[in-house]
Amino acid sequence: MTSSRTGALPPDPPPPAPGGPRAGARGSRAGAGGSGRSGSRGGSRAGAWAARAAARLGGGAARLFLVVVALFWLMPTVGLLLSSLRSPSDISGSGWWTVFTAPAQLTVENYSAILRDGTITGSLLSTVMITVPATLLVVVVGSLAGYAFAWMEFPGRDWWFLAVVGLLVVPVQVALVPVSRLFGEIGVFETTLGVVLFHTAFGLPFAIFLLRNFFAEIPRELLEAARLDGAGEIRLFARVVLPLGGPAIASLGIFQFLWVWNDMLVALIFADSDAPPITVALQQQVRQFGNNIDVLAPGAFVSMAVPLAVFFAFQRQFVSGVMAGAVK
Repeated sequence: MTSSRTGALPPDPPPPAPGGPRAGARGSRAGAGGSGRSGSRGGSRAGAWAARAAARLGGGAARLFLVVVALFWLMPTVGLLLSSLRSPSDISGSGWWTVFTAPAQLTVENYSAILRDGTITGSLLSTVMITVPATLLVVVVGSLAGYAFAWMEFPGRDWWFLAVVGLLVVPVQVALVPVSRLFGEIGVFETTLGVVLFHTAFGLPFAIFLLRNFFAEIPRELLEAARLDGAGEIRLFARVVLPLGGPAIASLGIFQFLWVWNDMLVALIFADSDAPPITVALQQQVRQFGNNIDVLAPGAFVSMAVPLAVFFAFQRQFVSGVMAGAVK
């Protein structure tokens, strides 16, 4: 019985030959593991090298490079400031960099002469009378139109907005001749009102486009909650939308102010020749007296100081408006 049963049992399988499938699989696994390890080591080395390079670039070398670029960028402005503080004889005799070796050249007589000049002071007043209304009109009308395009329903809203976006590509130079004829017919050519209207018309497409996209990011639930509390469209716009859109409105106001203040082409054509803006007045000084840097340097720096003051006054709002929407 025992022998029969033992004979019935199947024989044990033979041991695998060396170098068989198991050994090949182990070899392939070992090869794959070796290649993966070598690849991971290479990737880790490359990542470590990139991290070290980024740390070096983010350290003193990058800061030194940025300081050098800033100095080169500010060099014309520094030269203009130092030239405005030198006498005409010193300006004609040597360069502005000689101030560092002879600081006794510095004087404020040029600024005193500029402020006593009725043409320059009158041109500064004309520039303010053009820039402030053009900026306020663009901000107010652009805010109202941006809110309407973002949250109000009216026939053809999307088509009207596409038309406004299409106006962004219209260059100023194309409209100079037809607008000049139109202003001549209605009697506002060579007036302050004409310059304000022109700047307002060409500033509104960008203002509407910018503010509409910003206002559209306001949560709908917030506006619906205000409507449930009984707020109408005017109250909703004044109490909810305007405070939330403050950064974008401040950015728009800075852009518009700088563009209108520094403009010379539109002012040269549409402004009153008896009361030109500061850019046109400085250009007329060049045409009349030639290269009189003792007059142009202080006048240019005075005209530059006002937009710089406006920018630094609203710098925080400007940065908030530029970064709006980047991080939720």
